[in-house]
Amino acid sequence: MCPALARARAGGCRATGRRGYGAGMEASRAVSAAVREHLRRLCLQEFPCGTGSWNKSRFLPQTWRAWRELIPREEEAVNPGEETVEALLGLVRSPHSPWALLEDSSAEDRFLKELAIQNPLMFKDSFLYTYFRSLRVVDKQVSLVDKDLLKFVKLEELILSANRIKEVNAANLPPTLKVLELYGNKMTSMECLCAHPPPGLQHLGLGHNKLLGPMESLYVTSDHWPNLVSLDLGFNDLTDLQSMVASLRTLQYLRLLVLQGNPLALVPYYRGFTIDSLSGLCVLDDITVASSEKHQFRGLGHSGDLLAHEAQLVVTIGNVRGVLDSSILDPEPGPQGPFITYSYYVTYDFVEDEEGEGDDYGGVLAEIVRPSPSTEQLGEDILEEVIEETEDSVESGPESLSQSGELAESLASGGSAPLPRSTDSAEELAKLRPHLDPRLLPSPGTVLFSTVRKPWADVIPCGYEMQHTLKDLVPLKAFLLSGTTVTIVEEKILSWPVSVPPSPDSPLPAKKGKGEKDKKGKKEKEEKDKKGKDVKDKAGRAEEKEPAKEPKGVKKKKELPKELRQDPPILRVLGSGLVILEPLLAGEPFVSTVCNFGVVRTLETDQLTSARDAKKNKSKKAKKAALEARKTKTKVPALSELKSAVTVNDGDYVPDALTVEVQIQLIQCRSTEEALRTLL
Repeated sequence: MCPALARARAGGCRATGRRGYGAGMEASRAVSAAVREHLRRLCLQEFPCGTGSWNKSRFLPQTWRAWRELIPREEEAVNPGEETVEALLGLVRSPHSPWALLEDSSAEDRFLKELAIQNPLMFKDSFLYTYFRSLRVVDKQVSLVDKDLLKFVKLEELILSANRIKEVNAANLPPTLKVLELYGNKMTSMECLCAHPPPGLQHLGLGHNKLLGPMESLYVTSDHWPNLVSLDLGFNDLTDLQSMVASLRTLQYLRLLVLQGNPLALVPYYRGFTIDSLSGLCVLDDITVASSEKHQFRGLGHSGDLLAHEAQLVVTIGNVRGVLDSSILDPEPGPQGPFITYSYYVTYDFVEDEEGEGDDYGGVLAEIVRPSPSTEQLGEDILEEVIEETEDSVESGPESLSQSGELAESLASGGSAPLPRSTDSAEELAKLRPHLDPRLLPSPGTVLFSTVRKPWADVIPCGYEMQHTLKDLVPLKAFLLSGTTVTIVEEKILSWPVSVPPSPDSPLPAKKGKGEKDKKGKKEKEEKDKKGKDVKDKAGRAEEKEPAKEPKGVKKKKELPKELRQDPPILRVLGSGLVILEPLLAGEPFVSTVCNFGVVRTLETDQLTSARDAKKNKSKKAKKAALEARKTKTKVPALSELKSAVTVNDGDYVPDALTVEVQIQLIQCRSTEEALRTLL
């Protein structure tokens, strides 16, 4: 047999590469109808294929005989008006010919097209039903496996991927099948396949379906698939690893197994437990099972009942770069304020574990978003975030909180105080925040986590690490498929002085002109000291109140009011983006990325920041020089002598992009000891 014919018999009719055909049809479509439609589109009975005026003299008279006896007649010369076989084949092989196949056509389609030119009388139903060994009907909107498939008496491979099949009547499957693939359909259970399974089936592919429930493990036993060698159940919703592995033990010929993408594959001991339980397994999740793995996980299969059904993920957030220092754009505060403080933090959303403990995340911003009847309720949720006081901020007592919404406690204290939930407060908060950025809210069913508030720096080190332990694995899989949103937030707080009424026990404030009296009392004290007389108590108290004179050239630091009233925080999103987590489902141990949100700083803002930093450094140097001058009794240097210019060169200026380092790791055990360590 020629190699081309052997390849065609192994591949059969391929029904791929024809998109758009059958789209939008609501009625059920059968597999056999899709095969007939595909053959019709190949035009095997039309020019240059089939029989007609272009090749009628090449064949013997139409007498009854088997198709193997219909051999084309060899003519010495071609009749006028007819084409040679080579010329007809050239019409289907040339890419510039109007009769050429599409570029994405399969090799099987090309073979059938050429066979219809060389021996067109072979194409009858009896030939097709006995010829095909493989049928590929992919992405053809098929929803019904009909009984006409039984006519393909030699069919060994049936591929029905990317269709709309919900159930399969196993009685309509040819008993000669060895390979059955149903990837990317809508099947919710394997029970329908177990009614009349093909006895000689060696490979079963059911990945990317909707198989769900603990009962599915009952349908993967040797009672239904005695000769199964390869099984692919990846990317479904299977959750019970112990029950599934117990059923797979009965498949004595099983050598290749795919379970990744299921919630059960997210537990730390998944690979080790599966390898140790299935001793004959050669390949797990497309990775060869090494002998070292079998040694490392020895005995783990006997501890399945002791292992916890939960997944563990660790989220790490590193440095934030490229943040614009907004404080340089604010005016200097007056005696009546406002005193403005800025802090920066990073948020990310994570799936909510309904079975987990809500107190496991104490001290972390974790606000569960649930469906609310109005947008005002959503606006209220964002004000429940906790606030950490930065180095430049001032402390405020609980009595200084504004009536529009109480601020939560500091993040470092480990607690949070939610706002009162009422219709009135929701309406007030809606007025305060009429334009709430939706990026500040997590998606429904997720929890928003936040890093510690940090003051501005050129590189803000978050140093955040959080371990998430989840028992509900099905929502976790859906969350990993959708990804997490990472957001850099700027928090701006305005503080105002509060006039506190004096208490009865507090001393009366000093009257105007008392400073002159104090100075006078000091002079009298010095004169009396020279004469050796006693110091009066009043003069002594005045001396204690008299502040020491500062060295010349050093400005006195303004004291902030002791009590401030803080407005609700003003939140602004600096950058937000999606982090893809699907590689964790595909077997990757971690996802590490640097989220880049573009450039938000400019040359002008960096110049202002540099000037501000230079001024601070100059002030520190002046204080240090003043202290040294006081000790050595030398002259205080002028500020001009301490000048240190810090400039940003226009030509060499390259702004830093706003970035944040993010890593999400799926915990995976590497040995039996490591898996059992969690039980201690």
